[in-house]
Amino acid sequence: MTVLEPFGARLRRAMDERGPLCVGIDPHASLLAEWGLDDDIAGLERFSRTVVEAVADRVAVLKPQSAFFERFGSRGVAVLERTVEEARAAGALVVMDAKRGDIGSTMAAYAEAFLRKDAPLFSDALTVSPYLGYGSLAPAVELARESGAGLFVLALTSNPEGGEVQHAVRGDGRDVAATMLAHLAAENAGERPLGSFGAVVGATLGDLSSYDLDINGPLLAPGIGAQGAAPADLPGVFGSVARNVVPNVSRGVLRHGPDAGALRSAADRFAEEIRAALASA
Repeated sequence: MTVLEPFGARLRRAMDERGPLCVGIDPHASLLAEWGLDDDIAGLERFSRTVVEAVADRVAVLKPQSAFFERFGSRGVAVLERTVEEARAAGALVVMDAKRGDIGSTMAAYAEAFLRKDAPLFSDALTVSPYLGYGSLAPAVELARESGAGLFVLALTSNPEGGEVQHAVRGDGRDVAATMLAHLAAENAGERPLGSFGAVVGATLGDLSSYDLDINGPLLAPGIGAQGAAPADLPGVFGSVARNVVPNVSRGVLRHGPDAGALRSAADRFAEEIRAALASA
């Protein structure tokens, strides 16, 4: 079995060559309707293939949201498998947005589904939830290292409900989000040019200077576009680690479908705005 170069190194190169934009593939019912597609397997496949064909050869990262495929059952998962395969074949890195999190053998099984090199859903990285304790992610961390894959751990998310957990203060005076960031910094210690274990940090959160975001790993930043954040906001949120940010745009690009040219133009426009904003950081 071929061993991949570590995800962090592959991501750094892709971001330097293609820009840091991550485009989400979120085929929810309202977007399918906007594209004039039925909310069925044929619509799902047409949507996903169009996005991949339009932008997978130019953006650094594509991020399919697993739930929107899983809702169609086994046929939807088959479409997801093809989407991942075709996106990676076109040169994009794939971050599977599945937010898995469990303990022991169950976490190990989730890891095998998405991080084992010969798995049908193998992705370059996987989003995971650490809220059964960071140590519960150990099977995913171990398999990611073996496979050359990465993880994005939920740390400071953009949803307003997240704060009740993430800002909870531990006995040592540090809140839960800061604890997760510290764990990730330890995972990435000494890695060059970039560690493979990243954090999810919302671009809508404003000034985060009270947190040490320098984890020597990537920061997946949802919230650009429909959720209200703009590329120009990134330097103010991420400061000195802005170069390691992977800004995610979903609806802001996807609403321009089903025309492939319009999707490409939207992705190119966001990529250039993000590149310019981060260059000034």
